[in-house]
Amino acid sequence: MTSLDWFWILHPALAVVLIYPLLGMVVRLAWQTRQRRVFKVKHPPVVGRDHSELARWLAGGVVLIVLLALSVVIATKASIGQFEGGVARAALLSLVLLGTVVSLVALWRCRDQRLRLAFAGITGGGVLGLGAQQEVWRQDHYWGGVAVTLLMLLSLAARQEILRDLRWRRLHITASVLAAFLFLAQGITGSRDLLEIPLSWQKPAIAACDFNLQQCPELALKQP
Repeated sequence: MTSLDWFWILHPALAVVLIYPLLGMVVRLAWQTRQRRVFKVKHPPVVGRDHSELARWLAGGVVLIVLLALSVVIATKASIGQFEGGVARAALLSLVLLGTVVSLVALWRCRDQRLRLAFAGITGGGVLGLGAQQEVWRQDHYWGGVAVTLLMLLSLAARQEILRDLRWRRLHITASVLAAFLFLAQGITGSRDLLEIPLSWQKPAIAACDFNLQQCPELALKQP
């Protein structure tokens, strides 16, 4: 594997090592919190606080990994000299990426409701803007990632309201169940897509294949 190939597997590796274990802890703490609140099960009082804090890290981590994936795809699609739009477009996309990260950090730290909604919108717009670039392969795995990202941004933006308002808490439960199914689907489609992405030195041969007929040209055998 070349350094380019390692960049391509960086975001799925981080998802496996960091995001999915964190997701398991968040789901377990969410269930314990609901048991304690609704069914009066004697779990430690800190389960609600731990769930909220770990969910915050999960949401932020998901957004950052999606931004990393989009950045790698866009930056490695072609060499610098062949990059569509040249230096001007590269600089513009870099500014969009930087602004999206800054907006995410501001959302993480902000307490005012209107500002949180504004920063969530800016961050989501940045993700969608980068995802709309021609270098990005937009199949079901991409759309699942976008949906999860937007749900994570909603949870960050409404974190204070979820803690105080029963209606927001019910909406959060519904969104969390949907997110759990999307995470499951992402694990399946992500594993599938890794099988479909060739190593960098294999791409010329794979490009010669007919994907509709699922056939590749026969390799010429070397004469002894």
